[in-house]
Amino acid sequence: MFSQISSRLRTSAVAVAALGTTAALAAPAGLAQAAPTDTAPVAARSAGATQTSPTTVTKAAAPAAWAAGTRAYLVITAPGGTSAVSGAVTSNGGSVFASYDAIGVIVAHSTSTSFASAMRAVTGVQQVGATRTSDVPADAYNPALPANPAQSATTLTESNRWDMTQIKADQAWAVSTGSASVKVGVLDTGVDDQHQDIAPNFNAADSASCAYGKADTRAGAWRDVGTHGTHVAGTIAAAKNGKGVIGVAPGVKISSVRIAEPTSSLFFAENTICGFMWAGDHGFKVTNNSYYTDPWQFNCPDNIDQAAIIEGVRRAQVYAEGKGSLQVAAAGNSNYDLANKTTDSESPNDSTPVTRTITNACIDIPTELPGVVTVAAQASGGAKSSYSNFGNGVIDVAAPGGDGATGVYSTLPGGKYGSMSGTSMASPHVAGVAALIASANPAFTPAQIRDQLGTQATDRACPSDTRCKGTTTKNGFFGEGAVDALKAVGGNTPPPGAYFENLTDVAIADNATVESAITVSGVTGNAPATLKVGVDVKHTYIGDLKVDLVAPDGTVYTLHNRTGSGTDNIVQTFTVNASAEVANGVWKLRVNDNASQDTGKIDAWNLTF
Repeated sequence: MFSQISSRLRTSAVAVAALGTTAALAAPAGLAQAAPTDTAPVAARSAGATQTSPTTVTKAAAPAAWAAGTRAYLVITAPGGTSAVSGAVTSNGGSVFASYDAIGVIVAHSTSTSFASAMRAVTGVQQVGATRTSDVPADAYNPALPANPAQSATTLTESNRWDMTQIKADQAWAVSTGSASVKVGVLDTGVDDQHQDIAPNFNAADSASCAYGKADTRAGAWRDVGTHGTHVAGTIAAAKNGKGVIGVAPGVKISSVRIAEPTSSLFFAENTICGFMWAGDHGFKVTNNSYYTDPWQFNCPDNIDQAAIIEGVRRAQVYAEGKGSLQVAAAGNSNYDLANKTTDSESPNDSTPVTRTITNACIDIPTELPGVVTVAAQASGGAKSSYSNFGNGVIDVAAPGGDGATGVYSTLPGGKYGSMSGTSMASPHVAGVAALIASANPAFTPAQIRDQLGTQATDRACPSDTRCKGTTTKNGFFGEGAVDALKAVGGNTPPPGAYFENLTDVAIADNATVESAITVSGVTGNAPATLKVGVDVKHTYIGDLKVDLVAPDGTVYTLHNRTGSGTDNIVQTFTVNASAEVANGVWKLRVNDNASQDTGKIDAWNLTF
């Protein structure tokens, strides 16, 4: 895990906002008052109504006042059977906080240490499990709305960004920006709906807070209690309005379902269940899930509590998918092989973590649930991001997540912008591409969208890394490959030729010249007139640098010649007319540093013929 920020938020680096402001993932503001469902009348909500079906709300006794020691439990029965066991919840020292009758799940609160064991003996109860190892916050019973941040206007104009270019989103926009009838749910820390780049596409009517496990539809309950959800939302669908940034699918609608709780920013199972049920009932074609369900990094079926968590969240995901909603989720930032699990040292993260031995039967929720698209992260050069989890048979597709000094640039609360890195940032790229597929194919089911993501992805072979198992077409680092937004909108582009890359770092010292070589073989004839040279050079003050491509016969093609002054890093794909050169042979990237004080490295580079 990365020490800066817990991997439950699949983000490995802190955001740096525009205008010189630094925005960390700070402790969030207060949370909204929970309400049972958006269809419940105000009177029913204030009386503590509980949901007995997706569209029917009945009166129930209000939850007891909060007391120290209040814990949350999932009580699982047959779908349609919650009313038959809700009385036993009360008689065994608990209260019904929320009820999802369509999937047979009750969210119960109790201060009794014997509540779970007593409920397991009740006829009709299939499973009972505690969802946390800490008390439910008092805030659950009388929460405050999140802050509505003051907005800063921006002078930033839209420009091509490496992440959008990498998935061909910039080319896709010329074909389609997506349909306004497609709704994408951001299940996260909330979204700043007032942001100048999000407001044009924000769907308040289908936004809510699901913190604590039941929906609160008050205006603003969906707002961000951190920065993470707003950043994710911008990557999916920031408006194409000339300001700041453009999302992958800038024509679709964004809805916020805040599932993070204030202060802790934790995402407990009942919150995720509420979010998935909301997604299904509100017509979300896609949801993005850049988190894991707290407090367990992995939930194990041989643990009685965690087994109930697995079953409850699984049922909610199946319900959402059955209603037409595809879930996309981040794989995580621990550089962990999800196909070969051995230990978990991060759980439980709401009390005192312990190191425990686990097996592959233990799963990361929601990303390893059946039907969920599991997304790994790529660096700017296309390689696996250093932090990204992996696993043959687990990873479905890959997308830009950033690495090191190169992050994903997107929206931040208060009209700001900044960069973050993580599988949190990769997942919304895939959610955006899925939204484009749904826009182009309105009748597609979630399974068909999921299949198209893989079919259209660009194959990425394993690098020289023994941890990467599988084939060129499907492996543990990239799944079925890197998603392609242009193919998603039905656009056509000439198929790429042979691809070669060098990921070995080469240090660039002051007043020195260094080279990195790629040996090309198996290509017939000469190089093309549109040879693509992908360059990832990490170096402060790039005005010091001259960068050349050297052909096998020694011919020099200058890519960059001491421009950019104090700008940091060269992360760019250059097009070179190399049609006079024989393709096969040793090509070199030559970097010449012409001044003192600033050093760096060739991080990666590639050739596409």
